[in-house]
Amino acid sequence: MKFPSFLAAFSLLQLILLMQGLCAEKTDSGGLSVSYLTSGERHSEEYCAMYDICGQRSDGKVLNCPYGSPSVKPDELFSAQIQSCSDTVFFFFFFFFFFFLCSLYIYFMLYQPDELFSAKIQSLCPSISGNVCCTEDQFNTLRAQVQQAIPFLVGCPACLRNFLNLFCELSCSPNQSLFINVTSVSEINGNLTVDGIDFFVSDAFGEGLYDSCKEVKFGTMNTRAIEFIGAGATNFKEWFDFIGQKAPLGFPGSPYAIDFKSTVPDLSGMELMNVSTYSCGDTSLGCSCGDCPSSPQCSNSEPPSPSKKDHCSITIGPIKVRCIDFALAIAYIILVLGLFGWALFHRQRERILASDREPLLKSTDEDEANLSNMQYDENLALEGRGVTEQLKNGAQLSFIQGYMASFYRSYGKWVARNPTLVLCLSLAVVIVLCFGLIRIEVETRPEKLWVGHGSKAAEEKQFFDSHLAPFYRIEQLILATLPDKTHGKPSSIISDDNIQLLFEIQEKVDGIRANYSGSKVSLTDICLKPLGQDCATQSVLQYFKMDRENFDNYGGVTHAEYCFQHYTSSDTCLSAFEAPLDPSTALGGFSGINYSEASAFVVTYPVNNAIDEAGNGNGKAVAWEKAFIKLAKEELLPLVQSRNLSLSFSSESSIEEELKRESTADIITIAVSYLVMFAYISITLGDASRLSTFYISSKVLLGLSGVVLVMLSVLGSVGFFSAFGVKSTLIIMEVIPFLVLAVGVDNMCILVHAVKRQPLELPLEEQISNALVEVGPSITLASLSEILAFAVGGFTPMPACRVFSLFAAFAVLLDFLLQVTAFVSLIAFDCLRAEDNRIDCFPCIKIPSSAEESDEGMNSRGSGLLTRYMQEIHAPFLGLRGVKVVVVAVFVAFALASIALSTRIDSGLEQQIVLPRDSYLQGYFTNISEYLRIGPPLYFVVKDYNYSLESRDTNKLCSINRCDSNSLLNEISRASLVSESSYIAKPAASWLDDFLVWLSPEAFGCCRKFTNGSYCPPDDQPPCCSPDGGSCGLGGVCKDCTTCFRHSDLVNDRPSTEQFREKLPWFLNALPSADCAKGGHGAYTSSVDLSGYESGVIKASEFRTYHTPLNGQGDYVNALRAAREFSSRISDSLKMQIFPYSVFYIFFEQYLDIWTIALTNIAIALGAIFIVCLVFTSSLWISTIIVLVLVMIVVDLMGVMAILGIQLNAVSVVNLIMSIGIAVEFCVHIANAFLVSNGDRDQRMKKALSTIGASVFSGITLTKLVGVIVLFFSRSELFVVYYFQMYLALVLVGFLHGLVFLPVVLSLMGPPARNIA
Repeated sequence: MKFPSFLAAFSLLQLILLMQGLCAEKTDSGGLSVSYLTSGERHSEEYCAMYDICGQRSDGKVLNCPYGSPSVKPDELFSAQIQSCSDTVFFFFFFFFFFFLCSLYIYFMLYQPDELFSAKIQSLCPSISGNVCCTEDQFNTLRAQVQQAIPFLVGCPACLRNFLNLFCELSCSPNQSLFINVTSVSEINGNLTVDGIDFFVSDAFGEGLYDSCKEVKFGTMNTRAIEFIGAGATNFKEWFDFIGQKAPLGFPGSPYAIDFKSTVPDLSGMELMNVSTYSCGDTSLGCSCGDCPSSPQCSNSEPPSPSKKDHCSITIGPIKVRCIDFALAIAYIILVLGLFGWALFHRQRERILASDREPLLKSTDEDEANLSNMQYDENLALEGRGVTEQLKNGAQLSFIQGYMASFYRSYGKWVARNPTLVLCLSLAVVIVLCFGLIRIEVETRPEKLWVGHGSKAAEEKQFFDSHLAPFYRIEQLILATLPDKTHGKPSSIISDDNIQLLFEIQEKVDGIRANYSGSKVSLTDICLKPLGQDCATQSVLQYFKMDRENFDNYGGVTHAEYCFQHYTSSDTCLSAFEAPLDPSTALGGFSGINYSEASAFVVTYPVNNAIDEAGNGNGKAVAWEKAFIKLAKEELLPLVQSRNLSLSFSSESSIEEELKRESTADIITIAVSYLVMFAYISITLGDASRLSTFYISSKVLLGLSGVVLVMLSVLGSVGFFSAFGVKSTLIIMEVIPFLVLAVGVDNMCILVHAVKRQPLELPLEEQISNALVEVGPSITLASLSEILAFAVGGFTPMPACRVFSLFAAFAVLLDFLLQVTAFVSLIAFDCLRAEDNRIDCFPCIKIPSSAEESDEGMNSRGSGLLTRYMQEIHAPFLGLRGVKVVVVAVFVAFALASIALSTRIDSGLEQQIVLPRDSYLQGYFTNISEYLRIGPPLYFVVKDYNYSLESRDTNKLCSINRCDSNSLLNEISRASLVSESSYIAKPAASWLDDFLVWLSPEAFGCCRKFTNGSYCPPDDQPPCCSPDGGSCGLGGVCKDCTTCFRHSDLVNDRPSTEQFREKLPWFLNALPSADCAKGGHGAYTSSVDLSGYESGVIKASEFRTYHTPLNGQGDYVNALRAAREFSSRISDSLKMQIFPYSVFYIFFEQYLDIWTIALTNIAIALGAIFIVCLVFTSSLWISTIIVLVLVMIVVDLMGVMAILGIQLNAVSVVNLIMSIGIAVEFCVHIANAFLVSNGDRDQRMKKALSTIGASVFSGITLTKLVGVIVLFFSRSELFVVYYFQMYLALVLVGFLHGLVFLPVVLSLMGPPARNIA
């Protein structure tokens, strides 16, 4: 029973197969005959120019048949097959029963799928209805090809619709023959196939298509979609040329040539394809403002106009001057005219009064002489009795000065009697403080030096690192051609030899094996791997998959140049890590998009960054970086130079390592500077009246002891703060000794010279007591002013300035205490040594001498050369009225000019200045500015994004269809249009846009699911496609996969809260591929913080773009300022928390308010000095004059900075604050000497210069001058610019103001003398 049944079934199957064969034969023969018979009607309606598939190329691309045929409906196609079968069955009428079975089989097996086929055509090509000119296989090919482009365009429905219409008309239009003409054919396996066609398309359609798509963004790559699907075409003709190119074997593109034409031949009967296009601003298929800036709803959101710094200016004839310059010039002219008028008025007045005063001159002189003698005798008597609040030189002291004079008289006598005790006690205290040096630590991390704890940039960096991912470390090589000697321009580096050299370099880099804790570290152990196991190295070698064997296989340089233009659209140009490589990141020294003109290869190795609080999480990376730099120096650099090329290189740790080397590079220079100052101090402190007694009258040992005390004060300050855990900085090590030495040497000179001015007949204790009474108050006033001036700097938020100020204030305090204790004791010992005729430096050796030598040598204290100069030349010259007018006019002019110049000071600190002159980074930073064509990455970070359907946050952020016109991403896109002011180079890569597109039903190859609801990848990925590169098709495990959603499942094309929550991890784990380029893995893996996102709120997410190339410090500062202003405006507009982040922000934030920091610290320091002076002198008049001169010194110093091009930064701010401390030394002593003198203003000015001027000149000016000059020979540009140039300017400006301008001002408008009532 079973056998007959099986036999019957088998016979039936044979018959059905026979019938099918006959049907197929009949159809094919009929189609061929019709094609030839109707060849005269090829270009008419309802007629096809090419139909069905007749073969395929060796790379698998199918080729159409070049046979014309009438267009048919999908169901009519199979009805024709049924009719053919009916004719066949007629000849076999006696098999009627089998005919019925054949018809039934065909109906159920073939006709039912035709309805599905028709629905498929309508879903992809809604403009085509009725007849078609494509088979189902042709349509499936069309669908597979456009599927790769859909994810790029689906965010803008109008563009996508126009794009699909172009290919739908080309492939399936029933009127295909009207605008398609087959121009060439080829033979494949005996079949004729299409090899070239003319496609007649109207300009209106081309322009409409291009205009709707030209601004559509592809977020993943921060660029326009046209870069991927149109090779960056700038008009529709260029786009059509790209589409119509016949793709070489193995390359993506059309399998046959398509020649797009906009005019039809005469009498051809053909027409232009002119399907209606949709504008990107169409209300039914509207695009976002980012994809369609011309949209009507975006017309009110014009791109922000470039912000220009409005400098007020005045035009005078051909000259254009700034308002501030003009105002200062007018003020100066008025001041000078007033000054000259004042001088003439006083000259006339003196002539009138001269006759009245002349008869009284003789009697007045006699009275003054008698009064002076009486006062001198009274002062001697009072000094012996130690009376307080007494008169000095005929002037009454203030209460504070009188109290201090009384204190110093008693204290000086006690020190002179107990020098050993005072010396031991003072040294003991400082040595105890120095024990804190055991805990000394030096802070070298830039973020800890220049960024305060309350820094906005530091908080944002911490948020970014903890919620998203730390920015990767950068290792970089720049290989460049040398400039041509004839034309001075570098030649192109794109050549076979240079790429082969790059492969050789890469092999050496891959071969690095760094030692870390006994293990070997290679690049693959630490590199960034966004996709798979390949490093994301940015190099032109990626166009050859980083494989040297592929260089010749792919076509060498020709392939590289092809990839420069098609890096986004060609599979063979994808990198080894399966992502497009923008040539602008791997090439340098080109203009526009002329990549072939590039004169440099830029190779970047992104390395994973591990951040911990102590900064020790990158041990492996640092070890590899050191080996990388060693390889570059020892092997790569000679190799490249031998090819007549240049090489520069850098690693993430290079700057820190070079800064450490810089800190020790000038130890010898600094030591020589101190030795020169010490030698000068030793000479200037001593008496050189006779060469024969020089070895006794010299003060070398005293000077050395004084320098030791200065060093002890610095060490004591560092030890004190180190004991409390405060870290030191390199600035402290380099600047504070210089500062304290300047203050200390001045005090030493003043004290020694004051002792030398005392009468020799007085006992030693009286000499020291009188000297302290004379100069002690001014030393105290100056030191206290400096201490407070530095101490107030402790309130600045910048750690480097704050720590410097505290260390400096305490060091000056210790130095002052040691000066009035230990150094006074040492003066006493030195006087005893000289009196006992002992040799300087060898006090144990006593030299016998005659009484005459003793009287004429040791005990002779004639006025020194500087003192005589001050008394006989300097002071009288400044007393001349004409000189006073000129001095005031010149100094005021320079001050006003400096105010105008100071507005031109740039903020920043160039990297080249910080580094040693011989650093390998010098050339690297130069090449960075010259060759790089892309700026640092810029992230816009959004806090607390509420993705629930009820919230509008999604539309406030995204930039695709239905997003708000003023959304974050739309605003970023607009800002990139004015990159010269916004410093934003490109639209942002948006994980949100790509996620919404990935979810979209139109992107049918992206978000898919198996029947069990789990994630189904695209058809070209495992498991849908075998991992070994085997066949991919619809019959595999993914045949039943469906799109995640239909339109009816979404609400206004937006997912529900639950849908968003479920599918976001799918998206972030989805690998991008040709079938779906929107996969988020790699591009957005770290863009979203998924911790706690189930609640409906994403705590942190970022949108990535780039800054424009930043070539100088000003660009970095302006880029940060522009980004913050942009984020602040958007945050206020959207009512969301948004902030910008880039890796350099934390270092440049200080420059946003560096002027505020500098001026605040200067103002506070000057205010503290004013209060101290007011308290000590009880004179508002003299305190105001002192502060006025200090202001002029600082202003003039800033003017010199502008002239020399010195930037405003932490180092120069420290120098400006320090300049106030040193300038106090120039001014306070002169002002105090003037205040306590009697006589008229001219007489008191001359007495002040004669008394204290020489000490100030020798103690500060000459000492610092000889020390500063040595710094000129420093190996570090930082020392030359910020220490040699600024210190030299400070010494000269301070000297001129303290010993020239201040005396003149005091002689003109100083306070009256405090004479006896």
